[in-house]
Amino acid sequence: MQATDTPTPRPQPLSARALASWLRLQLTPGVGVTAAAALIAELQHPDRVFEADPAALGSVLSEVLADKLVPAAVQALRRPPPALLDECAGLAEAALRWLELPGHQLMALDDPAFPSQLRNIPAAPLLLYTRGRRALLYQPSVAIVGSRNASAQGVANADRFAEALAASGLTVASGLALGIDAAAHAGALAAGPAGGGTVAVVGTGIDRLYPARNRELALRIAAEGCIVSEYPLGTAPLPDNFPRRNRIISGLARGVLVIEAAAQSGSLITARYALNQGRDVFAVPGSIHATLSKGCNALIRECKAKLAESAADVLEDLLPEAPTGAGAERLQVTAQLRAELDAVLTALGHDPANADALALRAGLSAADAHSHLLALELAGLVERLPGGIFQRLTRQRP
Repeated sequence: MQATDTPTPRPQPLSARALASWLRLQLTPGVGVTAAAALIAELQHPDRVFEADPAALGSVLSEVLADKLVPAAVQALRRPPPALLDECAGLAEAALRWLELPGHQLMALDDPAFPSQLRNIPAAPLLLYTRGRRALLYQPSVAIVGSRNASAQGVANADRFAEALAASGLTVASGLALGIDAAAHAGALAAGPAGGGTVAVVGTGIDRLYPARNRELALRIAAEGCIVSEYPLGTAPLPDNFPRRNRIISGLARGVLVIEAAAQSGSLITARYALNQGRDVFAVPGSIHATLSKGCNALIRECKAKLAESAADVLEDLLPEAPTGAGAERLQVTAQLRAELDAVLTALGHDPANADALALRAGLSAADAHSHLLALELAGLVERLPGGIFQRLTRQRP
């Protein structure tokens, strides 16, 4: 099924003053994303927020903040420190310069072009910076998330699920992290230009490529897919940013597929956001003895997620109009896949070799060898050397 870019509304231009107002609301100490979205829902625009009387502000904030925090938040909104105003003015000017580059766009929450499915989630982002094919934000999508420290099996599953789902017309959204996220983006890109594409929601300023190991992948997504951030330019990879951005990953999607998650996993935060947003949740089951399967198994056991053994299990709920066939073949977590991955590692041994030589040693097709090497590389079990040579690393399979 070919995904076609639907007519895409053009974002309204933002003046430096208007953008500085949105940034001021976003960065006001003691307010936060939930309170800021509630204020916009009630008062429509940051300027009206800053002009509102303290009683009106307190009434809105008391619905989303603890009572003891409301007075300080009202004071911060009414009397901002000069340093904050200067910072916002500088960030606005930097953003306007950034917007001059090809493929760069910015939308405020009140913009008609703001994706409607994201506008309606709790704690909707105030600003959305995009780089690349913004039209992907308006197409049917599925989020794929999972462990950063994924197993080779998990990486291979993420890659294969993503490719099949993208080939069937769904855009694949994820967070550009190591492990499952990276494999999901790579799999969606492998579906080619006729597929649904991929969207990466990042936890930094959109001008920063993080993590460094995914730099080349990020550049490819910027060229062929879309990168999205709610954070001001230059924002560093602060720990609190990543769980917060997960609400955008799930908010953009019709459903969330979890592939490998420990019992206390950030991926489960995304699943909780999805459930609160009324999205479907799917999970790939795993061994009862595997740490990285405990989160997925718990979601299924508690009836919070549908068991997903194949792309077809996801498509029948999220894209029932998609055709069955090669793009939706069953992708069972099979002993055969694990055996093939082990065969590649065994063939590699401790002597670097290229993919074709490894295919011969392992008795696999060249295509399967290349696919398995990508999975093993993303899982941190092999390293790609200059000249297309692969070397086995010492890390043990989780």
